[in-house]
Amino acid sequence: MTIISAQRMGSFLGVVDRFWRKSGYRLKVINSHVEAPAMYAETKDRFVVSLIVADKGQVHFDVDSPCVRASEVADSPRRATAPLDSEAELIPRPNIHSDFWSAQTPEVGVTVGGD
Repeated sequence: MTIISAQRMGSFLGVVDRFWRKSGYRLKVINSHVEAPAMYAETKDRFVVSLIVADKGQVHFDVDSPCVRASEVADSPRRATAPLDSEAELIPRPNIHSDFWSAQTPEVGVTVGGD
């Protein structure tokens, strides 16, 4: 929920890229779209991790697991408390200010990707 300014987004993506590479993840796709960048990587255990920047800088991390077998799942005994698709406009936007990540100036001396 941290506000990551457009000026600092490249630095943020670089930090994630470097961490994933140092962790042995294999980068599969890097989408360099200015408004909606995304990165996809695969772990040694074949989990696929992704970072997607959506509307208004909302950053999503997702993990997809490998080798999932279909199984029966019982209906939940409780009603969902999270917004459903019909309530998508209620998805919260970043609202936490960080002196570093929310700054409106680019970080000096940072390169994206690699080491």
